[in-house]
Amino acid sequence: MVLSLLRRADQKHTHTHAGKQTHTHTHLRDLRADLCSPDSRTSSANQSGACSAIMDESGPRHGRSAFVGLVGASQVLGLASVVVTGVWMGHYRGGFAWNGSSQEFNLHPLCMVLGLVFLHGDAILVYRVFRNEAKRNVKLLHGIIHLLALILSIIGFVAVFDFHRAAKIPDMYSLHSWCGMTTLVLFCIQWVMGLMFFLFPVASAWLRAAYLPVHVFCGLVLLVMAIGTSLLGITEKLLFSIMSTYPQFTSEGVLANVLGILLVCFGVLLGYLITREEYRRPPNPEEESLSVHFKTLTEGGSPATP
Repeated sequence: MVLSLLRRADQKHTHTHAGKQTHTHTHLRDLRADLCSPDSRTSSANQSGACSAIMDESGPRHGRSAFVGLVGASQVLGLASVVVTGVWMGHYRGGFAWNGSSQEFNLHPLCMVLGLVFLHGDAILVYRVFRNEAKRNVKLLHGIIHLLALILSIIGFVAVFDFHRAAKIPDMYSLHSWCGMTTLVLFCIQWVMGLMFFLFPVASAWLRAAYLPVHVFCGLVLLVMAIGTSLLGITEKLLFSIMSTYPQFTSEGVLANVLGILLVCFGVLLGYLITREEYRRPPNPEEESLSVHFKTLTEGGSPATP
């Protein structure tokens, strides 16, 4: 009887014109108060079920609001990281050029932060933001953003090697360069594997199902590696450029430190959004098909190739 009363109240709210919506909200609020109050005449079992139904109804709305706020905060942090990198290289390090000078080197940190950190993170995040869109479209967007990140990263690597060659500086001797090259190579492999397994699949369904969790895990690991390598690069650049004045809290040093904090916060927030179960993309027919194929294989069957 209680649940029937709730359904009638919700139906009344849905079909009432705008002028009566305030009255309906008030009615529902009063109904919740009556049902969930300790002195309600409703039986304890019915009262508990009705209160749970009401709380479950309001829970997803708060979850969606929190999700939107967290996504917005992640974008603010990511864009702030890119802007601060541009200000550092543009204002304190002399700007940008493509002539083998230190100005060409300045493209390296900007491209890496924009590509391997910000765009890479956003490419992962599209599966959380567009949870109800067609899976094929989300895959395509995921792959395109990753391709842009890869192109920018390659430009950043070419810039630093050009600068080293012109200035006769040895290549690949620092921990930063080792970590950076490892991250870029693995990122290229990850992109190619995603292309062949998911966007334009050439592998069988059971193999795609087996590789999917590995692909997801590697994407998150690469984001952590990119941020860690960026922190190494920030420290290395500061020590090379302003080693004598860095301990004096110069404005350039403080700005670079702020950049490092922004990158860490961006990574932590993205990690939270990506790993929270309630923010995951809900199952769809394609994913169910993969699960069925994989289950059939593990039980000794022979799944057909789609």
